[in-house]
Order: sequence, then structure tokens, then C-alpha cells
Amino acid sequence: MNNYFDSMFARKEFLARLIVHSLKTTTGWLELACAVVIMIGTYWLSLQMLSAVSKRTENQNNIKFPFLYHLFTRLLWPVLLFICTIIAMIIWRASTGESVLWLQITTFTARWLLMIRIIMAVLHNAIPNNRFNEHYERSLSTFLWVCFILWLTSLDTFIVRLLKSLALPIGSTSLSLYTVITGSIIVGIAIIIAMWLSRFTERRILKAEKLDVNLRYVLVKIVKTLLVVVAVLIALPIVGINLTILSVFGGALGVGLGLGLQKIASNYVSGFIILADHSVRPGDRLNINNFTGYVTKITARFVVLRSSDGSEALIPNDTFVSNTVINDSYSSKIMSNNLTLQVAYNTDLPQALEILKEAAAKQARVCDDPKPNSYVTGFADSGINLYVNYWIRDPENGFLSINSAILLEIWNRFKEVGIEFPFPQQEIRILNDKADPITCDNITSSVKTETASAYPEPLPTALSVSSYRSAHQQHHDQQ
Repeated sequence: MNNYFDSMFARKEFLARLIVHSLKTTTGWLELACAVVIMIGTYWLSLQMLSAVSKRTENQNNIKFPFLYHLFTRLLWPVLLFICTIIAMIIWRASTGESVLWLQITTFTARWLLMIRIIMAVLHNAIPNNRFNEHYERSLSTFLWVCFILWLTSLDTFIVRLLKSLALPIGSTSLSLYTVITGSIIVGIAIIIAMWLSRFTERRILKAEKLDVNLRYVLVKIVKTLLVVVAVLIALPIVGINLTILSVFGGALGVGLGLGLQKIASNYVSGFIILADHSVRPGDRLNINNFTGYVTKITARFVVLRSSDGSEALIPNDTFVSNTVINDSYSSKIMSNNLTLQVAYNTDLPQALEILKEAAAKQARVCDDPKPNSYVTGFADSGINLYVNYWIRDPENGFLSINSAILLEIWNRFKEVGIEFPFPQQEIRILNDKADPITCDNITSSVKTETASAYPEPLPTALSVSSYRSAHQQHHDQQ
């Protein structure tokens, strides 16, 4: 029985000659047609099954295991194709007694497609979407399909022999190019699996609300580092690389840290420091180099600050250790904000101050403790300056909307009680200047001509704009 299945999955030698011979026979064309029908039928069946499943899970956020769901949608067709092709191969051999070619190639294709889609699903889950885009996915898929064709046509044997013949001397030992390439691939696979596990554990750790936020991030960084190191240490002996060779690379890494990589090492260590001493936490409002934003992410190398307009700044971790950083939410999340405005001189100031406090306290985002307060800050040329101060409990949602709501409430309340906002008043005096008598006379005469018809009294040489406006309003009311 084992020999039977081994022969079903054994690679055909001289595949091109077998394909040409198969196309010259009626049985070969029937087998090809059977393989095409199985591919189309299983693809249609997979679409119907996925459509039925998607109707039950319309809300993607309710899926408990999104990775398994994504894996199921990607592997359904290859699995159906693989199973149906094996069944067809058994029936074909039992009914015709001849060897199969096209069905066996279809089985190889389904198996390889299954492997490629598993790799892509793991990469999508291990690497952020903005780094592993469609271009890289297509390139990697193309490379894997080329490898499949080389294996199917037995050209891989010649390439492997060539790579093994090329050796690279490293100290007292030597490594073949084949070992380097396979080692890099296996180490890369191990690192990807480690990153996948680290993202899985990261989601679990970050959901542990009983732990401090910074402690969760420290644990995430430690787990990610340990998984990557363990993955490399496990992968290298698998491909036959002695771990003592790493001493050479360790020395090179030490020289690199001493010459040019100390900044990277400093950022990495500083990331653990700022998390351990709780100086910076996710959600804090920071002001660095005249840039104000909220901490949205803390990575191994930098901290992401997002401002209210959506722009983001990537601040290196060592900046928080060596420079002064203003943390507006270090001891408390709430923040103080204030508004200034002017009222006319005939205003009932105690009433106006009470309205300012009530308008601020009416907003849901304003804290009850400490309560809003209002003050008289000065007497200006046009009116009295007032100041209202309040504390907001969610500064990350911005100040523009809360300021607008408070000002609108003040406007409506002032209109109800008859409190006026002053307009700027300036007094203009036109004096006779001996140096330019014509200009001064023209200005004086033009002012007199404009107001003579409305006001029979002569205007004085010193003209007050405010008195002119009041007189004009009284004359308009008389009419």
C-alpha cells in the first residue's frame, strides 16, 4: 500500500517526453479533460461554500479566531482539489489500469498551492499589512511557483549540485553556497514563525487589563526578542551550521556597535527604560521640539506621536532619556483650558462671570472637580476682559469642539440677559497743520460737507468718531 501511494506522488522523470506522449493518445486527452473538470468543479464548490460561510459571519469583528478563518478561506480550494484529485487517480487506475500523468501533476499543483497559501497566510499574520503588501506577495508567489516548476522538471538537482560546489571559506571552516541559502531560508522561516507567535502573545498580553500598560509593553518586547533569538539558535544547527561560527559575527557586531550602530542600540535600550520608569505611556500627551501629539505606539526604536490634525512624528527612544520632554498627562490625564472674551462697560459683572462658569460646567466633557472658574483680568479700551478656566477629562478628542460649544452657550445666555459684546472704538482728531494747510482744509471741509445736511450744528475742529456715531443714531431715531 505504501508503494502504491509513493508511486502516486513520485516525481516523473523526463516529464516533457511523457506530456508529448500523453497528448498523442485518446486516454491522455481524457485524463487531461478530467483534471480540468476537477479543477473547475472544486473551485466552483469552494466559492459556494465560502459564500455560505460569509453570510453567517457578516461581521468580521465577531470572528473569534480571525487567523484560522483567513486560513480556512485560503485553503478550502487547494484541499478540495487535492482530495478530489486523489479520488480520481484511484478510480482512474482501477478502471483503466494505466498510469496517470495529468491527475498526478494536478495533485502536485494542489499540494504546492496548499503550501504557498499557508506561507502567505502566516506572513500576513506575522508581518504588518503596511509592510507586506501585494507586490511582495506576488513576487514571493512567483518565486515559489518557479521553484515548483524546477522541481517538477528535475532541474533542481542540477542547481543544487552547482550550489554545493561553491564553497565560502570562513575561518578554519567553509560553507557552501547551498548551505548559506538554505540556512537563510530556514532562519527566515523560523524568524517569521517567531514573529507570528510574538504577535499572538502580544495580543494576549495587551488584553491583560490587570497588568500595568507599560509592564505589558515591556513583556511584549522581551517575549519578541527571546522568540527571535531562540528561533535563530534552533534553525542554524538544523542546516548544519556550527554555532561557534557565530563568534565571528558576534565580533563583527561588536565592532559595528562601537563604530556606527551605537545609536540603534541606544534607542533599543532606551525603549525599555522609558517603559520601565513609566515616564512615557500610550495615550500620553507630549510636547517635543514644538510638536504636540499623543503617544499611539511604542516600538523598539521610536515612539509614534499623533497630533490633532492627523500628522504623526516618529521620535527616537533615546530622545526621551537625554532631552527634556513635556508630558502634559504624566500625573493626571485631565488638562486645563481657558477662553477669553470682552463685555461692555455697562455689564453686570457678577452675572457675566456666573454665566461663564455655568456655560463651561454645562458641557459633558468638562470636569466637575476642579470646577470651572471665571475672572476679571483687566479693563481694555473697548470693554472689560473676562477669563474662564475649566478642566477637560478627554483632551485626546481635541479642544476645538468644546471651545465652540462653550462660546455658543455664552452667546445665547448673553443675548437672554442683554449683555453686549463691545466693538472697538477709536477717537480721530483732525488738527490744522501749518506745514500742509491745503490738505487739512480739504479734510475738514469734506467732513463738514458730509454732516452739514444732517446736523445743523457746526462740528468742532476735534472730531470724535464715537460722538459722531451717537449723534447719527439719535438723528435716525428722530426721523
